[in-house]
Amino acid sequence: MPVRDVLLLVVLCLIWAANVIVSRIVVTDMAIPPLFYAAMRSLVVVVALFPWLRWPGKDWWRVALVTTSVSGGGFALLFVGLQDATPSSSAIVQLSGAPMTVLLAIVILKERVRWRRGIGIGMALCGVLIAIASPTGWENSGGLLYVFAGAFVGALGSVYLKTIDLSALRLMAWAGFFSTMLLLPLSILLESAQITSSFAVSWQLGGALLFSGIVVSVFAHTLYFHILQRNEAGIVAPITLLTPIFTIMMGAGVTGDEVGWVMVAGATLAASGVLVIAVRPSSTFFKGLLIRTRI
Repeated sequence: MPVRDVLLLVVLCLIWAANVIVSRIVVTDMAIPPLFYAAMRSLVVVVALFPWLRWPGKDWWRVALVTTSVSGGGFALLFVGLQDATPSSSAIVQLSGAPMTVLLAIVILKERVRWRRGIGIGMALCGVLIAIASPTGWENSGGLLYVFAGAFVGALGSVYLKTIDLSALRLMAWAGFFSTMLLLPLSILLESAQITSSFAVSWQLGGALLFSGIVVSVFAHTLYFHILQRNEAGIVAPITLLTPIFTIMMGAGVTGDEVGWVMVAGATLAASGVLVIAVRPSSTFFKGLLIRTRI
């Protein structure tokens, strides 16, 4: 892989990590309802990519289900979890998306898994459990359940992503559209004070939405898909493991997360297991979203 692409991937990992920190601040310090924030973020993506909203055809329902899973659905559950869970512990739990993707591929796509990937799956899941069982992780366990659910939804969508024949920009455009159509009504039904809380921090919220919708989704993922086109996914995917590392570092420095040695041990074991999974070949699912299971 060219050095330029490696450096670009490092920058992308920094952007994705920063998004978790920003999202935590939005749903806690700014008190923005998480479903509403996820809906507005998706709406920003729709507006930015409106020219690519060409009807996907008779399989629109499949596009709706898969894109909502790898976009708004996963993000909404993450944002709900971040009301209680720290960015650091959330980053570790999100690593469970990789082993869950493989396990779902075994059941749904008849993926063949040999002993090396089996060990990797076990390491990743055990590492996540250790991190949750740590003192800090256990205090945030309620929020981490939502983070885990978000990782599962994203993994499920990733398994079916190969069944959709859309360009990256059309994929993200429809992900934003269908996610908005789902999350906005849910926010109206389940949340309150969306407008008043938004006006109270209008400039800060606007900046967060532009960062999350334009920089993270449109820019970062478009660039990521271009890098995947130029390089093997088995080489690209492991580098994205820098995202949880950067998230833990930013969480400790920006949001004051307590990162004890038990959590570090769990994170190390989980990341090592995911690395084993990522470098092994697979022909049934899209490895580009093996570690980062949402767009």
